[in-house]
Amino acid sequence: MLVILFMITIALLFLYFVLLISEPKLKVKKRIDIFVNTEKVKGKVEEEDTVKGKKAESRVRSKIKDFIGTKLTTKKEESTEKKLLQAGNPFGMSPIDFQVLKFAIKVFLPIMFGIYGKLIGMPIGGIIFITLLGFIISSFLPDFYINQKIKNRYKQALRELPDFLDLLTVCLEAGLGFDASLSKVIAKSNGILYSEFHICLEEIRLGKTRKEALGGIKERLAFDELKSLINNILQAEKLGIGMVQVLRIKSQEEREKRKQRAEEEAMKAPIKILFPLVLFIFPSIFIVLLGPALIQLMNGFVK
Repeated sequence: MLVILFMITIALLFLYFVLLISEPKLKVKKRIDIFVNTEKVKGKVEEEDTVKGKKAESRVRSKIKDFIGTKLTTKKEESTEKKLLQAGNPFGMSPIDFQVLKFAIKVFLPIMFGIYGKLIGMPIGGIIFITLLGFIISSFLPDFYINQKIKNRYKQALRELPDFLDLLTVCLEAGLGFDASLSKVIAKSNGILYSEFHICLEEIRLGKTRKEALGGIKERLAFDELKSLINNILQAEKLGIGMVQVLRIKSQEEREKRKQRAEEEAMKAPIKILFPLVLFIFPSIFIVLLGPALIQLMNGFVK
């Protein structure tokens, strides 16, 4: 039984890697056809590619979904896609790739735990327990990884925000427009926030409105400080308020917030260090200081 499950897992992993390699090529081909051809030919090619893509996708993915026994609803697929975008699209996975990976981990990890228990000579009860433990870990491990990626991206983007606003304000004060200032700032720096605004700038150049492009950033980096910044930019553009003044005030606010967050973390440090101090450092000190005295006392009682 274990051998059969192991072979099924290997087949699923192979199928997943085939999808991972072939799907980006189809996307690149489709985008080239869209932007190179004329409007008439573009529409025709797009329609043909959509039909072919849907047929190929329906054949492959329907088999996977039927085998897994999981019917991805549109709402669930959109939710998974949104989480992957917020996590920075790790490994270029699509929602169906992520679902296949989750299923493979749920099958593969308990098998590995069971094989390990068998190899070290555990009893049947122990093997069952360790297999169930592997299944429990595999159930939340992929989602935990995605959530950690999202948190790390948010923290990194939040650290970059004040410096980004300073550079953008300087460029606007120098007389550049908003799009030109964004382009200049993006060209001079690297980071999560800069890459997201680079995507925003490319979307604007491809025909999206500024509101739609900035709204995409709010979906990919959904923390309050960035949402507030984008809302302020859109409001200033709508009401005709000077963008420089808005960004200067926002930059000062974000620097003050970053200072307050640093002070808050500094105040938490003594409490956090208390646990390793009590559990690890104090016992070692007691052993070093009191160990020789206890040995002498024990020797004295023995004599």
